Amino acid sequence: MKKGKKIYNIVAIMMVTMMILAACGGGGKVSTNESDSKTTPSTNNDTSKDEKEDFSYPMDGSVTLTWWLQLNPNVSATSASLGDTPFAAELQKQTGVEVEYIHPAQGSEDEAFNLLLASGELPDIIERPWYNFPGGPDKAIQDEYIIPLNDVIDQYAPNLKAYLEKEPEVEKMIKTDNGDFYAFPFIRSEDKLRVFFGPVVRQDWLDDLGLTTPETIAEWEEVLKAFRDKKGAEAAFSARPAHITLSSIFMGAYGVQSGFYQDNGKVKYGFIESGYKDYLTLLNKWYSEGLIDKNFATMDQKAYEANILNGRAGITLGYLGSGIGAWTSAKADDPSYKLAGLKYPVVNKGETPMTGQKSLTYETGNATAITTSCKNVEAAARLLDYGYGEAGMNLYNFGIEGKSFTFVNGVPTYTDLILKNPDGLSIAHAMSKYIRANYNGPMIQSGYYADGYFQLDSQLEAIQMWQDTNADKHILPTITPTPEESAEMAGIMNDIATYQEEMMLKFIMGVEPLDKFEEYVAEIKKMGIDRALEINQAAFERYDNR
Repeated sequence: MKKGKKIYNIVAIMMVTMMILAACGGGGKVSTNESDSKTTPSTNNDTSKDEKEDFSYPMDGSVTLTWWLQLNPNVSATSASLGDTPFAAELQKQTGVEVEYIHPAQGSEDEAFNLLLASGELPDIIERPWYNFPGGPDKAIQDEYIIPLNDVIDQYAPNLKAYLEKEPEVEKMIKTDNGDFYAFPFIRSEDKLRVFFGPVVRQDWLDDLGLTTPETIAEWEEVLKAFRDKKGAEAAFSARPAHITLSSIFMGAYGVQSGFYQDNGKVKYGFIESGYKDYLTLLNKWYSEGLIDKNFATMDQKAYEANILNGRAGITLGYLGSGIGAWTSAKADDPSYKLAGLKYPVVNKGETPMTGQKSLTYETGNATAITTSCKNVEAAARLLDYGYGEAGMNLYNFGIEGKSFTFVNGVPTYTDLILKNPDGLSIAHAMSKYIRANYNGPMIQSGYYADGYFQLDSQLEAIQMWQDTNADKHILPTITPTPEESAEMAGIMNDIATYQEEMMLKFIMGVEPLDKFEEYVAEIKKMGIDRALEINQAAFERYDNR
């Protein structure tokens, strides 16, 4: 490993919908000594009998590995380290591998990562958004930070290997254009797991005012005005800019999407399309009429959540668990408080929204790679492969049998330790002590996880509402520009992203008049957006040929 390498600043090459999730590589003939454990046929990826005879868990317990990853907020709410959780203890017990978890300071993850690379002293495993590494995963391999995993998976990761053989489209997602696997992925096994964020309304307010659920932009405006005038909502619609971008809320009504997307095979950048001006015009109007939170540009997480809880807002954007679930729980002493999901708005009644939040089957937000400093690649690979086999999937999704879950008619079902925690923990916080399915990890997420997590009818109904879009037709797959293209792209998009966000806020808040929109587009073109589109188009076409 070369020390003192250039520090790379992580640059998000393109906007991808949600947070979170992936894992690292490994390989080998893995079996489990829990072959009689119950699981569902759709998630049974255990290896063949011959492979089981060659290797079985747990290993001999003599291996210790270091694993660097961001500490998820749900975990930090109850534990100082992932290593302090019952999940980590059980993973060690089942695999026979002792893990030392290393967490960068929250809020300084990028800086810590850069310093880590510069030091030349890497841990065995790094869980990180390698997809967004400057130059892409190929560059991270080329610069000898992480190792390619093709042979590793073939030799030491039979569970993942078996899954990929059955799911060639996912295999396509998790390798580079050079054909290299670079990390073990977080996989969402069912379509319903890919949607978990969207518009949320105070249903009790709608009912009290005799209003029907809004679907069109005009109906949304009618509802927002009623909330402002009759419910005293100072911020009838309240959401943070990052949430607005993630969901493309309102943009989809005008046929555009945040950031880069594809339309019938052509890559586009939504922030310069004509529909984006229509979107800005709408939000500028609503902002000037007091329908949008005046503080939305600078609002922090605490204020955002307080708005929907204290009656300052009537419509917001939120997650199924930490949004609808957590907010409903927080207002448990108010039986009249009721939330519901809303469909993404359209211009004309009966239309299907062009887009909305929807993750890829392989979530690129985090991915776990084996570094070039790892002295025991086989052990690291076998540890990471565990989450794709039967016993490991049960652990990652449901925790410890008899404690955090039991089987009911063959279905893994959470116990009251999770659903009605005796220490008063929320479901999300209780889960994060025992599982990793509610944030990320080297694993296949089970549909039963969602069935057990989302206990409220309002959550289940929201999933149906938020799924009703054409998002799949427009999501860009996991395209990877070459290292040279990626470096060029970073130079272009750094400036464009800063300028675009600045001008978006100015247009919405009326600091800049909308008749300057064409000047804004011209400026972005001067910054090189056409070249960025060319790079992404070429990468998209290469992806199709993988």
